[in-house]
Amino acid sequence: MRLSRDARNYLLFGTMLFVVLEALLAVAIIWWPSFSENTGALKRLAAPLPMLADQLNLIDMIGVPAYVVAQHFFKGCNTLGAAAAVLLAMNAVAGEAQRGTLELWLSRPVTRRRLFTERYLGGMAAVCVPVLLTTLTIPALLTLVDETMGYWDLTLCALHQCLFLGALYSVTLWLSALGSQPLKIGFVMLFACIGEFALYMVKTLTHYSVFRLVDIEAFAEVLSTSALDPVQAGSLLAINVVAYLGGLLALERRVP
Repeated sequence: MRLSRDARNYLLFGTMLFVVLEALLAVAIIWWPSFSENTGALKRLAAPLPMLADQLNLIDMIGVPAYVVAQHFFKGCNTLGAAAAVLLAMNAVAGEAQRGTLELWLSRPVTRRRLFTERYLGGMAAVCVPVLLTTLTIPALLTLVDETMGYWDLTLCALHQCLFLGALYSVTLWLSALGSQPLKIGFVMLFACIGEFALYMVKTLTHYSVFRLVDIEAFAEVLSTSALDPVQAGSLLAINVVAYLGGLLALERRVP
């Protein structure tokens, strides 16, 4: 069966994201013995940045599980995953408008709900499936450094990360359904992410940052309880649903 152009694009994008995340993850895990031996020196270097020092203290206290979630989720997925979510979503509808192909796209013999849902699910899969698949390789990679982590806890962490990235993707897609300038939408969302991360790094403002939902402490809580936080997970899921419905309504009301 021949894949559609959209499906091929999502598959290519998802594959590239998987390869990069997996490469970063493998390098990080291989570097774990060296990191653990030099934690003291790293903590001294990080002393001027209280938030970074706190994260290193947490890794030093918990060990390899905290290190893995820091490298894979907090660093890898929150940067590459967030960028991927914004880049995919900003072009989903606004890109068609900018290219002058929106009317042609909407004239296809299917409902606008289906058109929007296909793009929504395709982009969501391109972002979230690589996160899930790379996470499932962690136990095998940890055997290289004589460490171990359970699949269930890692899967829960990956689901939590996907809810966060999904919320970012959904909000961006909503804006895309409303707008006609994908670059402007992308810049707004990426600068918002940068601003939120800057808030996270300031100790007195860190609790106002959305990245508190996906930092080492949040994932350590998932690992310790072997369960998702119902309030956080429910809130992120609600954002996904509301943004999807908002984008769908915007597209159904849109005039080409």
